[in-house]
Amino acid sequence: VQLQASGGGLVQAGGSLRLSCAASGRTFSAYHMAWFRQAPGEEREFVAAISWSGGTTYYADSVKGRFTISRDNAKNTVYLQMNSLKPEDTAVYYCAAARGVVTTTPLNSQSDYEYWGQGTLVTVSS
Repeated sequence: VQLQASGGGLVQAGGSLRLSCAASGRTFSAYHMAWFRQAPGEEREFVAAISWSGGTTYYADSVKGRFTISRDNAKNTVYLQMNSLKPEDTAVYYCAAARGVVTTTPLNSQSDYEYWGQGTLVTVSS
């Protein structure tokens, strides 16, 4: 699976952005999808995940209620709608894909994800 993330940019605190991740190469609908992020000087951390069917979603506590992950299997694309952005959301955001046979919830373990996109930078100014 090849993953291409896009949609990052500079936004003021309180603003919104929508990230997209387009997949190609294999059956997209067979994979759980997730977003992770890495802030400067920090380790990469889990943000949100969605099951292969789209029926179940998981969020890090830090983004719950502000971010929404969704997918369109017909378009082979996963989205991350980010609202009420804060300066601490500044990071490079990565999309990732895990085989649908992975059952360890809440799908937040980086080691379960085989395929990674190149990352897109989100900068939130105060």
